[in-house]
Amino acid sequence: MFKKFLWLEWKSFFRSASFGKSIGLKILMAFLALYFSAMFLLFGIGLYPLLKEFYPEAAPLQIVNRFLLVYFVFELFFRFMLQTLPVLDIKPLMIQPIPKRKVVNFVLLKSLISFYNFLPLLIIIPFGIFSLVKGDYGVWNILGWMLAVYATTLCVNYANFIIKKRFTENLKALIPVVVLAIILALLDYFEIFRISVYFGMAVDFVVAHPYLAFLPVLFLLLLFKWNQLNLESKFYLDAGIKGKSKSANTQDFVWTKRFGSIAPFLQQDLKLIWRNKRPKTTIYISLIFLAYGLLFYTNDTYQSMPAFFVFVGIFITGIFMINFGQFVPSWDASYYPMIMAQNIPMRQYLASKMGLISFSVGILAILSTPYVYFGWNILLLNIACAFYNMGVNVPLLIYAGSFNKKRIDLDKSPFMNYQGTGASQWLIGLPLLLVPIFFFWLINKFIGYQVGVAFLAGLGIIGLILRPNILNFLVMRYKKRKYIMIEGFKQKGE
Repeated sequence: MFKKFLWLEWKSFFRSASFGKSIGLKILMAFLALYFSAMFLLFGIGLYPLLKEFYPEAAPLQIVNRFLLVYFVFELFFRFMLQTLPVLDIKPLMIQPIPKRKVVNFVLLKSLISFYNFLPLLIIIPFGIFSLVKGDYGVWNILGWMLAVYATTLCVNYANFIIKKRFTENLKALIPVVVLAIILALLDYFEIFRISVYFGMAVDFVVAHPYLAFLPVLFLLLLFKWNQLNLESKFYLDAGIKGKSKSANTQDFVWTKRFGSIAPFLQQDLKLIWRNKRPKTTIYISLIFLAYGLLFYTNDTYQSMPAFFVFVGIFITGIFMINFGQFVPSWDASYYPMIMAQNIPMRQYLASKMGLISFSVGILAILSTPYVYFGWNILLLNIACAFYNMGVNVPLLIYAGSFNKKRIDLDKSPFMNYQGTGASQWLIGLPLLLVPIFFFWLINKFIGYQVGVAFLAGLGIIGLILRPNILNFLVMRYKKRKYIMIEGFKQKGE
């Protein structure tokens, strides 16, 4: 039966309507996979000698064990953000005489054949061999350690299954877990309760008694069984047909009426953001990334490279602009044909988008003013970057939006959802960030810091002054691409 499922997966892969369109992306992903495989393998080979060089008095295996818990926590986080769960179209199988447990087992075992489960082996095996050859450990001790660590990695794989199924649609329920993790991390950092040390000591005990490696394997089997029962309980045709009842959100944003002719469109965009998960997440991300500057402003390495601060300024004042603006007008894909069929001025439609995004840049610039703690030069640069975003990058993003023709399902989970993402989203990042960095670097190197800041602000102000003319150009562009975009938004599942 498993051979049948694999055969169906193979046919589904090559017969997919989007196979030919995304073959270039698949080739790129293959190269990235080879690159990361090489990096992990080199790290696995060099880890033992590096630890021996920096900590000559300690055993490298014990040092690694002390950091294993931190590694597993980060692995779980990255899996939650990046790893997509394996899927199988079960509806045709439900009318066949196929035991549902076999289908569920295939899906769960399919998740083991994952690149995320392959990468840890490139570290575990080389480091284990080095520890066996150069350390004072027996063969069974190292084999027990390797089995225990890899079994724990697979436990993370199935734990990610459970977390995504339970918490992706209700992120608020994940808050207590995150708070508990932060508390434990702080207790460990301030050496009040060293949970990472205790975990490392437990792994050391497994190395000394390799038969205890069956405990992670047992826990892996329990997680497998948990996922198995969970999926079997939802293996019905009517599962998920009845939607969850929830109270209606009646926020009307009547205050937007003061903005004149663009008010209806502005109100529509605010309702879209307020009532749907994926666009609402862009607000949360924007607030979180306000702290991004702390990575640079507190690091002495970047003090002699102020061009990096331009990147930070563009990023923290324009994070909503980037996350929301790059998908204009894909956010409206479900009713974009209706908008185009009405007697609605395209100029007002685009002006409302630019106004909303520019307003977000202004708000984020105000919220970033506490960075004045690191110097007035940082604050002035952030303000200059905000003007540059409003005057140059906002029109640039709206122009790039004219190439969008992939729809977005607003009800889908926002995490690692690449729906609506096309080549324009990847290419627009180059002029968006690199051009202002290059201009500032050039002027700062040959003239001065203040002139570079004034130049960025000046470009932004010129863009704001010329916005009516830019809008006329964008209106012509969107009208020219009107039918291509409508046809693209009608396509589903691509």
